[in-house]
Amino acid sequence: SGKMPEVDYAVLSEWFDWIQNNTDVSVDLIVYLQTSPKVCYERLKTRCREEEKVIPLEYLEAIHELYEEWLIKRALFEVSCPVLVIGADHDMQKMIEKYEENRDQILNPPNRQ
Repeated sequence: SGKMPEVDYAVLSEWFDWIQNNTDVSVDLIVYLQTSPKVCYERLKTRCREEEKVIPLEYLEAIHELYEEWLIKRALFEVSCPVLVIGADHDMQKMIEKYEENRDQILNPPNRQ
């Protein structure tokens, strides 16, 4: 989709294919910590990690839209398990509360084999 350098895409695709063919990657729940691109961007700036300094807000917006298309609108790829959406535009204390509210569902998803 033009969102990453071709060489990075090739490496990640090779890893993905290897994992798909050599390991059990069954998923019983996806926990989507739904965070706005602006909040993600502010968190990147606050962390001040050297490798993250080059990430523009536009990239985060594009990635966010892909996740929304995939997990919320279910338009990009098949979603073969339940998706638990947790709003994550909160500080750490509130996120701990959100986790506790959803703890049972996270640790004991309905499709667990």
